[in-house]
Amino acid sequence: MDFSELTTEQRNSASANIDKCSTLEMLKIINDEDKKVASAVEKILPSVAEAVELVAEKLSGGGRLFYIGAGTSGRLGVLDASECPPTFGTNPEMIQGIIAGGNAALISAVEGAEDDKSAAFSDLAEKNFSDKDVLVGIAASGRTPYVLSGIEYAKKIGAATVGISCVENSALAKISDIALTAVTGAEVITGSTRMKAGTATKMILNMLTTGAMIKLGKVYGNLMVDVNATNEKLRDRAKRIVIAATNCTEAEALAALKKCNGHAKSAIESMKILSR
Repeated sequence: MDFSELTTEQRNSASANIDKCSTLEMLKIINDEDKKVASAVEKILPSVAEAVELVAEKLSGGGRLFYIGAGTSGRLGVLDASECPPTFGTNPEMIQGIIAGGNAALISAVEGAEDDKSAAFSDLAEKNFSDKDVLVGIAASGRTPYVLSGIEYAKKIGAATVGISCVENSALAKISDIALTAVTGAEVITGSTRMKAGTATKMILNMLTTGAMIKLGKVYGNLMVDVNATNEKLRDRAKRIVIAATNCTEAEALAALKKCNGHAKSAIESMKILSR
């Protein structure tokens, strides 16, 4: 295909002379372009909501959520998946990220990995991906072969699919059950989709998992009551969550948490029972 036709590969007139700007002027240009990202995501909120409901339905039925991507897109998927267990107390198997080239690609580029179509099949098969699961393909360009092959594999076995891209009428959007296309436009540095496209992707991933976790009852009000309190900061947060949810004293919160092995939701429930 002609890559020059992709929106994400266009030159941005606003940054045409960025190499001649002062440092502050340079950052102002980047910041002004970043302001456009939230608006691009806002335009597709109805589709994001549809995707959240799909993910929540699959997870509540015992299915799993998988992200699949290459390069920056793959790293963002792995990042979002890895943050769910400590934030929402989920089993690490429930939400997983798959990146082209494997774990080595998380810290350095693996040449040609994004073009390896067959690798997507084997990577998903290795995870025992099934029709109970949902696959979210992430590709700023909407045409990454590894991601497209993964979505095709998922559809072939009857699994639900979502495609996240930043280019209108992309191949990924056309083959996904739900297309989340946030058109962020030309990047400040031509083709550097780790910038605006990456920011839009991160925003969408935040919404997908946070929205699904809220619908699954892992949030009380706006409190992360299923937080996995594995360090001093999180243990203090669990204490403050219990206090905020029950209006109890610090001593009462600590006592309840001790009885419930540090689990905030259980501590809250135990205190509600006692107050009846």
